[in-house]
This record gives sequence, structure tokens and C-alpha cells, in this order.
Amino acid sequence: MRVRVEFTTEPFHGEDDDVPAHVTAAADALREAGLAPDLGPLGTSVDGEAEAVVPAVADAMRAALAGGATRMTLTLSDLAAPTEHGVAPATAGGRRTQPVGQPTDLSDGLARLIAAVEVELGSPLADLPRAGKQQAVRLLEERGAFEMRRSAETVAEAMGLTRFTVYNYLNRVREPAEPPAG
Repeated sequence: MRVRVEFTTEPFHGEDDDVPAHVTAAADALREAGLAPDLGPLGTSVDGEAEAVVPAVADAMRAALAGGATRMTLTLSDLAAPTEHGVAPATAGGRRTQPVGQPTDLSDGLARLIAAVEVELGSPLADLPRAGKQQAVRLLEERGAFEMRRSAETVAEAMGLTRFTVYNYLNRVREPAEPPAG
């Protein structure tokens, strides 16, 4: 059976914005097993025969933990059994881990980051005043949310803003502070 495993590891940032050591360790473990992992902005994926992929991913998870990962999210799909969304439901030990009809993708990490900021600020992002939305963008940037593909659009939707407004807030966060005059 051919499967695809997609996973994210956290934290999302390494030192000096390099790829985190735990991401490299996981990818190296997959390569050592003869697989070709695809490292993307939203996570890592690997396809192959289940007999090879499953044990290699277990080794990759151990390597990621040893390399400093604090959280991992994994989806395993049977490539021959698409659902209405074109992705097989995730399972663990024969139990469904994803509700039927719910697509799984690697944006789960972004959803968790948004939820954490909402809890921290005490309100859904859409209900925050302008200053609160700017603070939320700063917090999300500090946590690596905007390193993910299409994250600005997702955050904009959650805030009830245009992506251009989110980019403006983000540019203000990223601008270096001006040195004091004099």
C-alpha cells in the first residue's frame, strides 16, 4: 500500500532563522531510510510503500524529539483511497483521528497559533480593536506564523481584514526601530 505522511514539528524557527535542528534531524532520518522527504514551508511530507515509510517516520519522529522538537502533528494517508477531498482520513491504530469530511492539511499549526493568540488576548481576532489586531500580528510574527504559505490570507480572514492590511501591520512589526535622535 502506498502512503503519504505529512508532518509538522515545532518550534517553527531555528536560531538566526535557520531551519530548526529538529527539522533537519527528521529529514536526515527519512533520507537514511532511502526516502526522499519534501520539506516545504508548511511541513515535511514523504510518499512510499507503507512498509518502508511507517518505520522511517517513527525514526524521524524520534530524531526530531532528540533534536529539540516540542510538538509534532502527523497525517497518514492511503494514496489509493481518496475521500471527497482527495485525501484519505488520518488514522491511528485503526481509529479515525480526523472527523469524516474534514480535510487535513499542514495549516493546523497556523490554526493552533491563531487560537493561542486569541486565548492570550482574550478575544477572537475579528473582535479585537485595531491596536489589538496589530498586537496579534506582532505575536503571530514572533511565533513564526507568517513563515507558512498563505498565512497572511488566513490571518486576514480570521481578523476580518484584507490581506493588504495584515501586510501593512506585518511591515510595521518587521521595520527596525529608528535610532534615537541626537
